[in-house]
Amino acid sequence: MSWLPRRLGHGEEATLPEHLDELRARLFVIIGTVSVATIVAFVFHSHILDWLNRPLPPGHRHLLATGVAEPFTVSIAVSLYAGLVISSPVILWQLWAFFAPAFDASAERKMVGLVVFAALLGAAGLAFGYWILLPRAIHFLTNYDNRHFLHLIKASTYYSFVVTVLLGIVVVFQLPLVVLGLVALGVMSSRTLRRNRRLGYLITAVVALALPGPDPVTTFLELLPMWALFEGSIWLSVLFERRQSAAAEAVL
Repeated sequence: MSWLPRRLGHGEEATLPEHLDELRARLFVIIGTVSVATIVAFVFHSHILDWLNRPLPPGHRHLLATGVAEPFTVSIAVSLYAGLVISSPVILWQLWAFFAPAFDASAERKMVGLVVFAALLGAAGLAFGYWILLPRAIHFLTNYDNRHFLHLIKASTYYSFVVTVLLGIVVVFQLPLVVLGLVALGVMSSRTLRRNRRLGYLITAVVALALPGPDPVTTFLELLPMWALFEGSIWLSVLFERRQSAAAEAVL
């Protein structure tokens, strides 16, 4: 389409002003996409709020607004978050299209595969966070010491908590991608991972403690998938190294 920035070919040279013009055009596409997605999300923000409120116990789903403008500002903030999520494929594609000419065609195919793998891991993390992690953490927090506290949940605080937890668990689910990247760069190997398995489990436990989650239930539920993902990363590294060895032998 003529209104989209032209993508340079692999190894195609361009002047600095041409690169800056392309970058500016791609930023306009990103900003325009996020703006349109945010407007669409705001039109349907009531459904989005209902979806975000579903992990709450039935008696706590009408949240507290302490200011005149808070219902509107919270709706705008939630719509912006939703707009960023909706437009994330366009954002990632525009960024990749800008840097892609610096890589050859085989690297592009590998990068597309990694992006798809990262998207699948992110979707799995989002599903785990929404349907398993949030309901249990919120149930624990909203029922903690009801004898001394009356739970009035502030809207802005709740949505900030939800976004932080979901973002944290999506990042956690990228662990296999990080480990594979380190193996591909030669920083570590599957043999090293297997030999230091206990240390790896300890490090993931420390990371889980540092992640968003103000209660032991949230932390424990974040830790379980981290251990499973770390173990899966070890075996993915084994398969990756075997494929690399097979490819090297085929070349020889």
